[in-house]
Amino acid sequence: MANNFLLEIGLEEIPAHVVTPSINQLKKRASDYLKDQRITFDQIKTFSTPRRLTLYITGLADKQPDIDKSVKGPAKKIAQDTDGNWTKAAIGFSRGQGATTDDITFKEVKGTDYVFVEKHIAGKSVDEVLTGMKDVITAMTFPTMMKWAKYSFEYVRPIKWLVALLNDKVIPFTILDVSTDRVTSGHRFLGKDVELANADEYEEKLTQQFVIADAKKRKELIVKQIHKIAEDNDWQINLDPDLLEEVNNLVEWPTAFAGKFNEKYLKIPDEVLVTSMKDHQRFFYVTDGNGTLLPHFISVRNGNDYDIQNVIAGNEKVLTARLEDAMFFYEEDQKKTIAEDVERLKKVSFHDKISTMFEKMQRVQVISNYLGKQFGFSDKELEDEQRAAEIYKFDLVTGMVGEFAELQGVMGEKYALLNGEAPAVAKAISEHYMPISANGALPASNVGALLAVSDKLDSILTFFAAGMIPSGSNDPYALRRQATGIVRIVADKKWNFDLIDTLKAIINLQDEKQVAPKLDQAGQITAVSDFIKDRIKQYLDDLGIRYDISDAVTSGSQTDILFNISSGQVLQEQKDDDAFKSIIESLTRVLRISKKGHFKDNDLVVDGSLFENESEKVLNQEVASAAEGYYEISAKEDFDRLSGLKDAINAYFDATMVMDKDEKLRDNHLRQLTLLSHLILHLGDLDKLVVKG
Repeated sequence: MANNFLLEIGLEEIPAHVVTPSINQLKKRASDYLKDQRITFDQIKTFSTPRRLTLYITGLADKQPDIDKSVKGPAKKIAQDTDGNWTKAAIGFSRGQGATTDDITFKEVKGTDYVFVEKHIAGKSVDEVLTGMKDVITAMTFPTMMKWAKYSFEYVRPIKWLVALLNDKVIPFTILDVSTDRVTSGHRFLGKDVELANADEYEEKLTQQFVIADAKKRKELIVKQIHKIAEDNDWQINLDPDLLEEVNNLVEWPTAFAGKFNEKYLKIPDEVLVTSMKDHQRFFYVTDGNGTLLPHFISVRNGNDYDIQNVIAGNEKVLTARLEDAMFFYEEDQKKTIAEDVERLKKVSFHDKISTMFEKMQRVQVISNYLGKQFGFSDKELEDEQRAAEIYKFDLVTGMVGEFAELQGVMGEKYALLNGEAPAVAKAISEHYMPISANGALPASNVGALLAVSDKLDSILTFFAAGMIPSGSNDPYALRRQATGIVRIVADKKWNFDLIDTLKAIINLQDEKQVAPKLDQAGQITAVSDFIKDRIKQYLDDLGIRYDISDAVTSGSQTDILFNISSGQVLQEQKDDDAFKSIIESLTRVLRISKKGHFKDNDLVVDGSLFENESEKVLNQEVASAAEGYYEISAKEDFDRLSGLKDAINAYFDATMVMDKDEKLRDNHLRQLTLLSHLILHLGDLDKLVVKG
């Protein structure tokens, strides 16, 4: 018969952001366990609240299928002595299989007789298999773990109760001092403990105890309640999905309500109000039809509507206190000039092993000025960039950012405009933090994008120079994310950005202007370049470009970020062309043979008088023609030129003994191929490509 199984882990309140990933983890672990144990099932439905993680597994088989298998033992010559008696090896083998020597048979395997025992393994009952759910539960991992009482065991929060019901039968196991039972707990304040007769009545019985265990149904109810309040008041609500998810994981019986605050606080920038409501209080902010913020909010209570007015008043009081602080900081911050705030940055540490924040801004001024000229910025853009780099961290010492750290950059833009700074400068101050996540929004303005790249590049270079290099999953300063940001911005703006040349240039300029940190930045150029190349690979992977292609283009001689990306896209587009395989085979043959020559760049002159056949002359002429302006054209044009050399390359190898016994002839051949290999490696190390016929 098909069976249904209920597994509930009752806990002290779990942090809201942990609930959804935890129930997903539990589902996967349980599914993997049942598959490993050869127990079939139809589906796994999940339930989750702040106080419980629950699985409802339907259609479970009665037992594991029986297994009949032949177990191979030692060779016959080892299992029996010369008189045909069983050796210790045979006796031990049979005993280990739960059999005797009487059960041994012989089978020939590749011309040799071996001992075999035929085994019949009866499948375990589903009851027995499900006791292993204890290990599924205890194996779970969480972002934060804790111990409790006298136990050394760690979990996301203390386990308070366990329910394990197979149909109407309790599956027995114990974790610490908590044993499985059929009793679950209702809402902490509105409900009570309830005994379950069987696994199927779980959701219904909990609903009676003011717990909506189905997270999806609970979220739908929250959305419905919020929309009703908004419609009744002619409000617009931004149902931020992340906030909605968090609120949903904070409640078991949701009741939405509206509150208000004094209109005087609308003088504060919207971002401060929204942050106060959304990030600090988990409130949904309210706007009118034009998107103008209104002095109201919507929140969700974990309970019913009893005495809801007191709940509203309490939430309004808490929000008012926070807004009063915000108003105070906003007014006080405006009493200081930007110059005064910048001066205070001389005492603010960027990192105690690197420099102050003021000194970081000095380095970024050098970086952004150099890059701006490289990227073809106008005089006005360079002027705005210079000013932005001089002040862009000033808001870190303001009272508002001290209280609302998540508003750094945002308040910098607001205060910059209030102090009469150019809009482009102000916008760059807020944009320089972007992207704030791996796939976050990118800076829109050129000045902001350049400041973002410059700031991130300085952080990566100085942290590397200070020996704080990411390893494994350890990346406390988010340098991988910053490197990804550089790659994404450069790709978005289509800026040519040669890593090696840029790093060398800015380090030299910082030395000249005496703003360099007391660190060996030059010694980290290769490491930083390779680090950013790894992010280029990830970027190409996100574009769906094959791994061997991304590996090839980042392993060539070209270290320009944009060119590497373009090369990857070109090869990806060409890989399915009928001629691609033959082209790559010709080019990689050149790369492999040219490695046998070891010449300096000033020793790469090909002597035409040593040519012995027409193919050498033709290849020499075609390579010279292809090389004309080669390093200034696009990756697509480079590929087309290299493709056009295929026939000449093949004819050359057919007619020429490259590794001639005559040293002069051999070296001349290798010089010729080395010159061509330089053109190929500019596009990428094509020898890393996997080509299929």
